[in-house]
This record gives sequence, C-alpha cells and structure tokens, in this order.
Amino acid sequence: MGIRKRIILLGATGSIGKSTVDVVATHSDEFRIVAVSALRNRVKCEEIAAKFGAKAYLGEDGALRAVEENEADICLVATVGTSGIAPTLAAIEKKMDIALATKEVMVMAGEIVTRRARENGVKFLPVDSEHSAIFQALSGNDISEVDRLILTASGGPFLNGPEDLSSVTPEEALNHPRWKMGAKVTIDSSTMVNKAFEVLEARWLFDIPVERIDVVVHPESIVHSLVTYKDGATMAQLSPPDMRVAIQYALSAPRRLEAEREKLDLAQLGALTFKACDTKRFPALEIVKAALNRGGGATAVFAAADEWAVQAFLDGKIKYTGIVEAIRRALDNAPDFPCEKIEDVFAAAKWTIDFLENN
Repeated sequence: MGIRKRIILLGATGSIGKSTVDVVATHSDEFRIVAVSALRNRVKCEEIAAKFGAKAYLGEDGALRAVEENEADICLVATVGTSGIAPTLAAIEKKMDIALATKEVMVMAGEIVTRRARENGVKFLPVDSEHSAIFQALSGNDISEVDRLILTASGGPFLNGPEDLSSVTPEEALNHPRWKMGAKVTIDSSTMVNKAFEVLEARWLFDIPVERIDVVVHPESIVHSLVTYKDGATMAQLSPPDMRVAIQYALSAPRRLEAEREKLDLAQLGALTFKACDTKRFPALEIVKAALNRGGGATAVFAAADEWAVQAFLDGKIKYTGIVEAIRRALDNAPDFPCEKIEDVFAAAKWTIDFLENN
C-alpha cells in the first residue's frame, strides 16, 4: 500500500460530506480521513469519526479547531455559508490543498483567499460539479488560451413556472428536480443565487474576468460545464448527476480511480437541451456581476444578505421573492467596504446582517 492522502473533512454530516465519506470508504487504500467537523449533528459526526479512526470536532469553532490541531494533505471544505472562510485560510497557512465545496468562501473573500493560496503554493481542487467540469475541461491548458467559461444551470424547480413566485412555499423551493442537497444550497439553486455564486467562484478559481463567464440553462444536468478556447474548440465534461464524480476527482486529480457507479449512456438519453438564462425571472446573475464590478466588500454583502434572507424565508419571515429583494436592498444601501484583509469581509457581513435585521 502506498502513502494515503490525509483528508480533513469540514461539514461531514451534510450532503457533500456524506458523499465524501462514501468516496473515501470505497478507496480506503488511497485516502484516509484524519479529522471531521460538524456544526450540530454530534451523533452522526462521531459515527463518521469512529468509522475512519478520525478526530471529531463540533460546534461553531469545530471546523477551525479541526484544521489547527491536525495535519493533512487536503482540507475538504463543505461547511454552510460564511463559516468556511476562517478554516480555509487556516488550512492555506498550513499549506494544505483546498477541495472547495462552500461557495461563500470565494464569493466573500475570493481575492484574499486566492492571494494567500498563491503565496503558500496551495492548489484549489473544485468540488462543485460545474467547477470540477471546468477543471477537467481545462486539462492542463493555460487560462490564457480560453475564450469563455460556460457554466450550466439546471434551472431549479421554477424554471417553467409558476409565473408569480411571491407565493412559493419553502416545501416547493426545497423540491429540486435533479439534486439532493442541504436546505441552504437548494433554496439558492431555486433563486439562481447559487449560479451567481458559481460565476464569482469561477472568476477567482480560474483567474478570468467575469465578462468571459457565461451561464446557460441545461435541465438534464448531464453537461456540467464547458470551456471554449480561442481556436473555437469547446470542451465539455459529461456524467450522470452524482456529486461523487466531482468529489473523487478533486481528491485523486490528475489520476482517475475506478468507481462502481452509473456511466453515461448517450443513446438512452437521446437528446440534451440548452437555453438562455432568463435574468428578468432570475435577476441574481446580473446583481452579482454588478457587485463584483463594484469591488471591495460588495460581494461579501451579497453573500451575507443571501444567507440572512434564505433563513428568514425558511422561518416564514419573508416571502420567497423577498430573498433577492433583500440582497438588492442591502447592496443599494451598503457603504463601500474595503477588502484588504479578512476582518474587512466580516465587517461587511456584520453590517449587512445588522441592516437587514433592522430594516
């Protein structure tokens, strides 16, 4: 047996965490989990830790302590919302490569995080299926050879209706047609905020201007994203909807390991469809590009406002359409925050939560 890669798994009891556990268990000769963290689910977290002989960390500071108190080759960040920023930075400082599943890390602090990674020689290994697809379609090519990155979106549960989204219930919004995910990311998928996050992630992960990133709706979720090169060639990554494909490649890249799971049957599929994204129905894509062009802490305001608004919707405090309205209202009223250090990011987030709580 060769040397196994050591993995710290942050957010072990969520959907990404569970899929990661499955991948590692299948390839126990390649990987070993040395520490796991969870925010609340003590029983499940300790079960996972016991299965792998790993240390378990719980609570709001659990993820950070897991990084600070252990050594690893890869830190897989699958925490909820903004809680992944501090442990990601800590892992970078310890020169662990980052398998990133938490969108808010790049959305709120992409400039800071990518700068620190370059300084420490740390690689980002995308776990989102869309960014994994780009990672694979780039296949070692330089980003200077790329004309456009094209992210695909399933369109979520409301792609074709209802016309009036103001009366949408949490149960309806949580009924994603393709993926089984946590509540936060499922709601974000329904509003297309998650796709806005992915645009920002792509901008920082692949160091490409946001004007060269497109989004196309692809309901079948088979083509996970594409790269168009300057010579006119377009490369795509296709697979059945299964997050374990992206997770496994993030952990094993550039190698590909065997997996007993569904393989793509194009003849059975028959056809794949694509259409332009309706930014009037789903305005988050345009709002987030404006936030990025504004610069500074504007994207941190965007992410914090969404985190507050999704919870408020799930708690019955605001309507479904109030999610994007809250994001827009926060950005319209936010001062210009700098984004030179991590404290600036948290200051922008705190201002956003305080503003929305009181307005």
